[in-house]
Amino acid sequence: MTKIGRRRTSASRGRDEGSPTDDPPGEGGPDEAVAFIAETVADLVKVARQHKLDMLVRLLEMTQMEAQERLRLRGKRNLS
Repeated sequence: MTKIGRRRTSASRGRDEGSPTDDPPGEGGPDEAVAFIAETVADLVKVARQHKLDMLVRLLEMTQMEAQERLRLRGKRNLS
């Protein structure tokens, strides 16, 4: 993690020194972002529960539900 107010360099993000407009590998569109968020938030919910951070658990669960709903809607959209 970086400290507040510090910017991460491209090296700290694991990116190659390419053009600043190049997308990093695996960074797709909104659908891929939602899938990544849903997966990551699930892990964060576990950590928050383990440390009894009830308010964070609630907020993260809401985020997880929103991401899962978007994934569900994406699946329906792809079927039609």
